[in-house]
Amino acid sequence: MYNTRPGLLIGFHGCDKSRQQELLISASSMPVSEKPFDWLGHGMYFWENNADRALEWATGKQAKGIIKEPAVIGAVIDLGHCCDLLDSAFIKMVAVYYDLMKIELKKFGKDLPVNRDVNTDTYGDKLLRDLDCATLEFMHKQIRAQYIKDIADKNHSTLKIFDSVRGVFPEGGPAYSGSGFWAKSHIQICIRNANCIKGFFQKREELDFILQETARK
Repeated sequence: MYNTRPGLLIGFHGCDKSRQQELLISASSMPVSEKPFDWLGHGMYFWENNADRALEWATGKQAKGIIKEPAVIGAVIDLGHCCDLLDSAFIKMVAVYYDLMKIELKKFGKDLPVNRDVNTDTYGDKLLRDLDCATLEFMHKQIRAQYIKDIADKNHSTLKIFDSVRGVFPEGGPAYSGSGFWAKSHIQICIRNANCIKGFFQKREELDFILQETARK
């Protein structure tokens, strides 16, 4: 009853300037990340209401030679049917699919993937989330397969395919000495269904409207 996330929200995607311009001109296709360590699974990633972190991420990629010119593009997003990992019900659901995946991998003599640290990360934030990505993708695959079977057998299904995944990522070490807050903590969104993106926009800088109003007089 309360699983649908009502209303729209703003997300920011860090990218190369060329991709930013491409999406502003023609948003017919959605760039999808399918890396095995994407912590929320496969899809297009957004920093929820956090343009600064999106630009910081893109700038970091520039330093590694992955991006030529860092840029940020904003999006108006409807999460639709969201696997919201800030909600205990969905955390429990993902844990169930983890157990199922573990059984299946064991049956075929395969090892579970693991979340890993990056050598340059001094805080041990497990930035490479192979296990989490595999678990979420296993869940999506199982739900989709059962949904398709239900439609074929009964012409309806009680299951819903997830449009998006949302999670909080504590990162970057204490914000200050003795702090319980982490310097780079953020909420991230992974969009799987392109229809969730209602439109892209170029980020505006905040204006001092009082100063502008005074200048006009």
